[in-house]
Amino acid sequence: MLKRLLAVLALLTSISIFSLAQESGGPHIRVATDLVQLNVAVTDNQGHYITGLRPDDFVVTEDGIAEHIAVFGEGNESARTLPNVAPPGGKLVSPDGEGNTGERVTARELSSLVGGANVFVLFDTSNYMYRGFVFAQDAIADFVRSLESADRVAFYSYSRDLSRGSLLSDDRAQVLRGVRTTVAGDDAALYNCLLLTVEDAARFTGRKVIVVFSNGPDNASVVPPEEVAELAQSTGTTIYMVSTEQAHLEPISNAVFQRMTAATGGKVYFAKTWKQEQDAFTSIRDDLAHLYSLSYYPQPNPNRGWRTIKVTLASSQHRKYHIRTRDGYRLRNSQFLSEPTFSGLETSSPH
Repeated sequence: MLKRLLAVLALLTSISIFSLAQESGGPHIRVATDLVQLNVAVTDNQGHYITGLRPDDFVVTEDGIAEHIAVFGEGNESARTLPNVAPPGGKLVSPDGEGNTGERVTARELSSLVGGANVFVLFDTSNYMYRGFVFAQDAIADFVRSLESADRVAFYSYSRDLSRGSLLSDDRAQVLRGVRTTVAGDDAALYNCLLLTVEDAARFTGRKVIVVFSNGPDNASVVPPEEVAELAQSTGTTIYMVSTEQAHLEPISNAVFQRMTAATGGKVYFAKTWKQEQDAFTSIRDDLAHLYSLSYYPQPNPNRGWRTIKVTLASSQHRKYHIRTRDGYRLRNSQFLSEPTFSGLETSSPH
């Protein structure tokens, strides 16, 4: 597991922008300077979403260094590139390691690769779930049907092992079949399986979201939750968690769920009843529909480790609002994927 984790942690700390060119009959990929993407929620004191903000309303710093927003989007609208913001050098770099330069990435290519939302649903099927299994399935199925803000959805489940019931797809019927055919398992290895889900999500560009339904504490993982949270932060993956009252009453799980979701820009919900589970999924759906997408090319920074991100609002009249996003990422050596998206997750059979 550690070896696998180290390999994945070497993935891009942010988003690599791809353009395809046919060469020798096969795809050739050039990669632009890494782009950091943030999902940002802005709310007032009552929790109402603040809409209609513009790029110049936001101030983004990384280790205290002011950053320039290159791509901006709100809610379900397509992300758009902003004028006069380009990667350092303005050139694409070949992945052959020899520094060959190519043409600049176009605004349309950049927006299409930064845009889009991939939602991974991770369902607890451990022995904690025997009593409320069917009700949770219904809540998740309703959530999947209502996800208009997602381009593609995947459904995974976990007990001791991870089961990829429906791989990332825009076919909602396929995802719902995965939900309905899930069976109950034994012990709960939440953090092991959440790590694997973050790894899968990290292979894709665009907005990456994991929604976890957990009915109890983890009793079988070997991976600490701190490593899962850091990988999610460093790959720009937002984690939401819907948990039952049983986990809420267990102090360690309660604290871990709170920290993990907050660090990635997500939220945690504790539900006592089936109706509260449905309400939690509705709240997550609304959150996804109101997120701002801010992307920037990092300015020169000598820090080669953890970089702290801070997002504020420029106007004094807006500073009373609350901002929720990930709080940083760990810089890693760039690793280039052989495909612009990990096609194996989309085409292979569930296993």
